[in-house]
Amino acid sequence: MNISKAKEQIRNAITAYLTKDDLGNYVIPVEKQRPVLLIGPPGIGKTAIMEQLASELGIGLISYSMTHHTRQSAIGLPFISRKVYGGEECDVTEYTMSEIIASVYDLMETTGVRQGILFLDEINCVSETLSPLMMQFLQYKVFGGHRLPEGWIVVTAGNPSEYNDSAREFDIVTLDRLKKIEVEPDFEAWKEYASAVQMHPAVMSFLQSKRNHFYHVETTVSGKSIVTPRGWEDLSKMLQLYEKNGIEADEDLIVQYLQNRKTAKEFAVYLDLFNKYKEKYPVDAILEGEIPDEMAERASGAGFDEVYTLIGLMLSNVKDDVHERMEERRLFESVKLCIKEYKAAESVNPEPADNMNQLIARIESGREAGLKAHSLTREESDRMLRTVSCLYDMTDLVKDAPDYESSYGSIRDAYGKLVAAHNEKAEHTRSRMDNMFRFTDRCWGEGKEMLMAATELTADPDSVSFISIYGCDEYFRHNKGLLLDERDIEIKKQIEELGL
Repeated sequence: MNISKAKEQIRNAITAYLTKDDLGNYVIPVEKQRPVLLIGPPGIGKTAIMEQLASELGIGLISYSMTHHTRQSAIGLPFISRKVYGGEECDVTEYTMSEIIASVYDLMETTGVRQGILFLDEINCVSETLSPLMMQFLQYKVFGGHRLPEGWIVVTAGNPSEYNDSAREFDIVTLDRLKKIEVEPDFEAWKEYASAVQMHPAVMSFLQSKRNHFYHVETTVSGKSIVTPRGWEDLSKMLQLYEKNGIEADEDLIVQYLQNRKTAKEFAVYLDLFNKYKEKYPVDAILEGEIPDEMAERASGAGFDEVYTLIGLMLSNVKDDVHERMEERRLFESVKLCIKEYKAAESVNPEPADNMNQLIARIESGREAGLKAHSLTREESDRMLRTVSCLYDMTDLVKDAPDYESSYGSIRDAYGKLVAAHNEKAEHTRSRMDNMFRFTDRCWGEGKEMLMAATELTADPDSVSFISIYGCDEYFRHNKGLLLDERDIEIKKQIEELGL
């Protein structure tokens, strides 16, 4: 299965394992909760989905690479304790708490998080001395006499033996106690993730047309040849930073991430063309509706790669705008909840400044705890920082207000100005989206180019939400013409109206 389906399977397993009965006991006892074994080639996102799941489920995450552990660090060090049995004193060997188990308790103590994922990577590459104890842990959740706390789910990952010389097969007894999920690289599953993290448009348009370069791992006479989703993502970030700093990316950079000469060379050639097309077609001008006849004629007669790249550039710019607007909207929803909480706090404490400071402190401590528990994405962490910044900006309004009601009114007015400014920017984004469809229609009509533009927006969750809230006449006009499904847009709109 692909990584997206694997994520859903793991989510379902965690949900089931954390389900309790009427007495507060886990329906599936801890010892019967099979650890998940995620097996798949390197670089396809096995670790990334653990971070996503912890954030989405609001639980903790502890990650360990088992290749770095010795028997002592995993199970703890032995020590002699004195005990009395049948009236006689005896020296007994016990073990200090395992570093792995201790890290779970440390996180629980510092954050208050009681449930989480213990993720053990490279599980099938542990040392020979640790292997028997690792198998025991997978079966009984015990290291050196210390048990994993209830509410913590064990998820493991490993590479098949053909990708890792030190990987070993699990025996039948162990496999019979695991939930084994085999994962394969899949471009379509990765594309949704790539859109969410705003992958560089050159990477996306190249892979759209040359999907055979998405994943490649083999050993040849000249060494190992590796191209993975992780490599594409890391290269994308570097390309964005090179552009920001005015540095030219070349094949020498690309091959550091795409460790296959053929793929690196092809992408380097394409990147050069991509940059030339960016100069040839000022995309910002197109999206602002400033389209000279000469530019439209040039685009209409362009070859496949040129057209594909131009549409990709327009889509990338529009989706970047959309993601920015939707993140603003999520920020303002967070601020609105804080303002409601500030208003409700008046019944407990009539001091405006105290309540605002306590509200800010609560968000800051929640962010700190979430970062320690690894249960926040970077976007969520940044949103909390921006929420605090907005509240700090409102602090002066609270200090200067003669009474609580006045302070609340001032805060509400300030919030209204933020939303009004956001709505103006959203209207501008909607206009740019309309202009993208108008340009596509003018140059190529209702062909495959229009299909690409419409379907790529439909596949992007933020774009679907944006259109459901703010509309886009040109999208709906061409959406109908291409017989694309409008049901998702309508459902999104109804959800937004209900405030769900």
